[in-house]
Amino acid sequence: MFSKSKEPEAVTTPQPAPAAAAPAPAPKRPPVKNSVPSIISGDLIVKGTLISNGDVQIDGKVEGDIRANALVIGEQAIILGDVFAEESIVRGRVEGSIRSRKVQLCATCHVEGNILHQALSVEAGAFFEGNCRHSENPLADAPDGTLSSDRRAAAQPRPAAPAPAPKVSAADDGHSARPAANFAPLKN
Repeated sequence: MFSKSKEPEAVTTPQPAPAAAAPAPAPKRPPVKNSVPSIISGDLIVKGTLISNGDVQIDGKVEGDIRANALVIGEQAIILGDVFAEESIVRGRVEGSIRSRKVQLCATCHVEGNILHQALSVEAGAFFEGNCRHSENPLADAPDGTLSSDRRAAAQPRPAAPAPAPKVSAADDGHSARPAANFAPLKN
């Protein structure tokens, strides 16, 4: 019923192909294996820079730059900042530049900004206002997740100036009208 063949199978070794003078591909970041995408849901508003080595899906609002391996911008999403990704699929609104190796502008997208890409596809109905330019390595001078010294200084919270001490006259017994409290304004 079950039998093994006694004859050995012929094994062939592939012949190496002649070396061709092909240009070296642009270096890519290693993909994150077996990871679940990070999701910014529709009810979230994020202010600040997002950096991920994996995949990110945004359905809410982000006021800041985004750096990711693969980025999906949902139909209801709003991005107010620059996008840096290996692959970007845009279905929502982006007000800022996009720098990606592969960019897909879907029919529901609204992009106001420049696109630097290696591959670009645009569906019928997509809104795009800006310039697009091909580049062999659109992420060459993209930020690596660390802030430059100029941006680091701007990101540091500034100490609030101390509130001036209330003036009290000699005739004031301390029980009369008190001055209103002074609060430093919130910084965004």
